[in-house]
Amino acid sequence: MKKILLFSIALFFYTFSNAQIINIPDANFKAYLVANSYINTNNDAEIQTSEATNYTGGISVSGLNTSDLTGIEAFTNIYQLYCINNQLTSLDVSNNTALTSLSCSNNQLTNLYVNNTALTSLSCSSNQLTNLDVSNNTALTILRCYSNQLTSLDVSNNTALTTLWCRFNQLTNLDVSNNTALLSLSCSYNELTSLDVSNNTALTSLSCDGNALTSLDVSNNTALTSLFCSYNQLTNLDVSNNTVLTNLSCSDNQITSLDVSNNTVLTDLSCSDNQLANLNVKNGNNTNIDDDDFEVENNPNLTCIIVDDATWSTANWTSYVDATSTFVNNQAACDALASVSENNLENQISIFPNPAANSIHIQNNGNLIINKLSLYNSL
Repeated sequence: MKKILLFSIALFFYTFSNAQIINIPDANFKAYLVANSYINTNNDAEIQTSEATNYTGGISVSGLNTSDLTGIEAFTNIYQLYCINNQLTSLDVSNNTALTSLSCSNNQLTNLYVNNTALTSLSCSSNQLTNLDVSNNTALTILRCYSNQLTSLDVSNNTALTTLWCRFNQLTNLDVSNNTALLSLSCSYNELTSLDVSNNTALTSLSCDGNALTSLDVSNNTALTSLFCSYNQLTNLDVSNNTVLTNLSCSDNQITSLDVSNNTVLTDLSCSDNQLANLNVKNGNNTNIDDDDFEVENNPNLTCIIVDDATWSTANWTSYVDATSTFVNNQAACDALASVSENNLENQISIFPNPAANSIHIQNNGNLIINKLSLYNSL
């Protein structure tokens, strides 16, 4: 009887001990955990539940060719999980209630469960997510979910957000009215037809390129230093209130007039491929804009550009300016150029022969009244 009792006790402890071993089917994930002496404290070939729950550090299995993180749910007290550059298709960290930072970018995730109220930073970019629920992540300050297949994104509960990067998705709507702490918003290359950032007065960087925006009001965003809104359908852009703007890119729109005279610290301007007829760059800071950072080409109606010093701009801004555009110092000079253009002299008079030797003939082809002709040089 005594032997039977001892055998039963031994069997009980053996069964109990084995019941505490965590199932970790992915060999690479298990090898990482077993090799970590801070986790595998008894230095055996398994990870026990007690070892997992006692561990309060971070787990980094990035680039380990891992396809399954089953077993991660036992690590309820980890604060950080990095698992980027793997082959994960699904990830559930709902049990990891102490988790504050999760980076799972560059996988093949179609499912991600992040019901973690302590989470402050989430990076899940470059996956295949069609849905992302962050409604319970009220402490979230950083959300990077770009390059997925999201058609909707609700961040109304994430009032602590300072960084939201959701570019390269399929979003048709984005409501950031509750995210008043936002500093950086990148929603480029989606399918947005409107964007309201009037409540985001702390915003310093806004990228909304490659959408279908027809209007953009940034008058309340007085802290903006960078604005990228190229490849939209904008016909107007008022940046007069954005006095600390250093970078402005609004190329490939339908803007007809642009005034950056109030943007006195601007160092980078790109407004090529628009319908500009008026451009005022007289802001007292022209000499701090390099030639490569001044792009105003492919604006066929832009005959005159108002600048600080026409002579300096003509000599220094040469690479991305149309040959038909002329630098002038003020609006009066622009008006004078327009007046000459309106007379259309080329069609109303003919000068021949060209080149000339001993004589030159000027013929009036229309109803032009000529009061005075002046020959300035032989050319």
